[in-house]
Amino acid sequence: MSEGMADLRIFGGTAHPQLSERIARAVGTPLGDLTVTSFPDGETFVKINENIRGRDVFIVQPTCPPTNQNLMELLIIIDAARRASAARITAVLPFYGYARQDRKDQPRVPITAKLVANLLVAAGTNRVLTLDLHAQQIQGFFDIPVDHLYALPVFFEHLKRRQLDNLVVVSPDMGALKMASAYAQALGADVAIVGKRRKSATEVEHGHLIGDVQGRNVLMMDDITETAGTICSAARVLKDHGARQILAGVSHALLNRTAQERLRESCIDELITTNSTPQKESGDFRLTVLCVADLLAEAIKRIHCGESVTSLFRIGGATGT
Repeated sequence: MSEGMADLRIFGGTAHPQLSERIARAVGTPLGDLTVTSFPDGETFVKINENIRGRDVFIVQPTCPPTNQNLMELLIIIDAARRASAARITAVLPFYGYARQDRKDQPRVPITAKLVANLLVAAGTNRVLTLDLHAQQIQGFFDIPVDHLYALPVFFEHLKRRQLDNLVVVSPDMGALKMASAYAQALGADVAIVGKRRKSATEVEHGHLIGDVQGRNVLMMDDITETAGTICSAARVLKDHGARQILAGVSHALLNRTAQERLRESCIDELITTNSTPQKESGDFRLTVLCVADLLAEAIKRIHCGESVTSLFRIGGATGT
């Protein structure tokens, strides 16, 4: 470890230990010694097994399913680090759970994304590092610094190697339009939009297409999928309008059984995602998992050294979503 990194410590919760290890390796420091166990009644117990007094501590924990368990574990680790006199605590959330509950869109409902922000600050978080938030305004829910990275550079390098010709980037709904536009700008491609009407939490219905996909390769981009309803339904519309090869790119893939069944039966040729959340191998559909460890590691090093992270998400003038 270099002299400039001597005061840096990286700890990983149980949500995604493989990613924590990769990040620590990329930073060039061993992963911190942390014990996380459960009491018989399910309560989480945490112990930091090394001295972190005066250290710059980074805690890696995506709040993916089981969301409540992983979130509570993160809060407990942060509290342990604060009580151990860490100089600064940065919560590294490759995936920010509850991000879709970011506004009061019907009577008597919570804004849970804001509640999570409050909990992180109350626990002792001094800074947050996250990736592809569902809504950018979530940064404003915090009264502490938030470094919001984009997966665009990671996707860009992969797609550039693929050398896809006659490409059009498609937004599977209006909410992903800004993201699709950023990818189209970086890749030098056109943009199209598929209209969507949500029937329930797990079912959507797509209708009209704005743009031309006839005989063209298509890249659908979205920030998150759980049941794959949106991308599979949109893919059917694209295929009906003459799309050639259909790729779906998703920053965070929380693929449950319903999603796997839908992807298996869909006309999506390949799903490209990141390891921001744990991914299982799939023999039923073509799944490509890109690693974000180097991106997060570089951000951690720059934050620790007081350097800018802006250049980490600039691609040919595009700055993500």
